[in-house]
Amino acid sequence: MYPDTLDQARSLTLRNATFDDLPGVLALLAESAGWLHGRGIRQWPLGGFPAARIEPLIAERTLYVLDDEEGLDGHSPAATLALDGHADAEFWRRGDHPETGLYVHKLAVKRAFSGRGLGETLLDWATLRVAAAGLRWLRLDCSKDNPGLQGYYQRLGFRHVRTVDLPHRASGALFQRAVDSASPAVPRARRRKPSHAHSR
Repeated sequence: MYPDTLDQARSLTLRNATFDDLPGVLALLAESAGWLHGRGIRQWPLGGFPAARIEPLIAERTLYVLDDEEGLDGHSPAATLALDGHADAEFWRRGDHPETGLYVHKLAVKRAFSGRGLGETLLDWATLRVAAAGLRWLRLDCSKDNPGLQGYYQRLGFRHVRTVDLPHRASGALFQRAVDSASPAVPRARRRKPSHAHSR
């Protein structure tokens, strides 16, 4: 892990997103999408995602936000991550045994927090969730045309499974990390008891 990640995590709180968080989450995802497009990477739609794509993740309590308690930016979370058992059927095959893993979606870190190791911390936390569920793999997919991000995942212990080249999907580079190959450091981003989601 980054040397200062655990110290930094003490000022951050990881919790389930609620519907009150929706505007901030959409803003963060739009910022991340714009940053990617500015570098020629088309993984996410320009302008981010419509609310209808994010609301189900909040309702299912699979979307998490990392709050900045020091007030660096109160308009959107420091980072987001969705974690669930939904394997994308266009990517993960029956022979991959999709039921043996949890899947990362919508991992984004606000640009103001870039370079501080928050993505790594969240992925380590997600790996702990895989272990707690008695499963083997933490899995994700990313852009086929983003070697920098693919290298980042490989440096964190993810193995490239294959690249699925679908003409209608920018994503398709599949990676997985086994529970027993995760970073030995345990992230300390503390979790508050999540509040109840508002009704839609």
